[in-house]
Formats: sequence, structure tokens, C-alpha cells
Amino acid sequence: MNVVIVGCGRVGSVVAEAFDSAGHKVIVIDRSTTAFDRLPGEFKGDAVRGDGTDEDVLRKAGAEGADVFLALTEGDNRNVMSAQLAIEALHANRVVAKINDPLRAAAYAELGLATICRTDLMSNAILGYVVLPTTGSRGVVAPTGVHAGGEHHHERDGLRSGVRSGPVGLGREPISAPSPEPDSGREA
Repeated sequence: MNVVIVGCGRVGSVVAEAFDSAGHKVIVIDRSTTAFDRLPGEFKGDAVRGDGTDEDVLRKAGAEGADVFLALTEGDNRNVMSAQLAIEALHANRVVAKINDPLRAAAYAELGLATICRTDLMSNAILGYVVLPTTGSRGVVAPTGVHAGGEHHHERDGLRSGVRSGPVGLGREPISAPSPEPDSGREA
């Protein structure tokens, strides 16, 4: 399986290591070269320095047609943009965006983007531990709708995902891509 992970933070690095250990082809993309220090020395995947919201960076990294595409940065906006590119331009098969805001996570799922919300996961874990009712959201929220104009993504071959898979590949050393402009202001 070809797996692309945008964001080599705590979650991204652990997931990358798990897929790599299971024998899958893994590409990890992050804007910071030092983020790759979280990957174990025996990691056999590819580490690509670049902006996961830049279509050219994603294509050069080999993200087109990925079987799994995970947008796991700390920024909701970056994750949504990256995931949307993966679906619409790169034809990734299974795409998930980490969204910290529960309301936004639900809204994006309604617009056709699978999401995982750390806030829901943590609050439900705590509530369950102290034996209080949980909200019910415990993992990836599958897309329940389609964004306006995106209907064509769900018609190909009668599949709900509406996406294709294909080959991926690069070398092990980090590849430098043009540096993005610094974030202006706080991500919502």
C-alpha cells in the first residue's frame, strides 16, 4: 500500500512508523527537516521537506494516486487544503484530515471529507474512563456529503470515493522544496 502522511509531528511519525513496520511504502512530508528526527533510524520510507498544501510539492513527492493520504499537521486549515488537493487533484484513494475543532470536523465530513478530531477522541476517552456518557464520535468520521461542484469526484466507476490509486516512489533522503510563506496569524 502507498501511504502519504503530511505532518511529521507526534501523530504523523507514529503512524508513519506503524505503516513502515507493516511493510507499506510511506512518504512523509513536512515543512521542517528537524521534524524527521521523530522517525526511527530504521525507517525505510521517504522524508520530503515541503509544504503539504502545495500541489507541485505533493506531486514531486509521489503523492499522486496514494492508497492512503493523511493530513496530520497541527493546522486545521493546512490539513483541509492538503486533503482537498489529495482528493481533487491527486486522486488519492482514502483521505483523512485531522481537524481539532469538532464543529469544523463535522462540517467538513458533511462536505465530503473524512475527518478525525483529536478533541472528540480525547474528551470521549476521559468521559468513558470516568463512566459518563460520551458524544459517540470515537474515530474517523466518514464523509457524509459532497462539496458543491465536487459531485464528479464520486461518480467514477460507481465508487463513493471517486478516486484512483497508482504508483509512488522516491529516495530516502529529505528533498527540499521551495519554502512556503510564513503563516500569517493564528490558524482557526
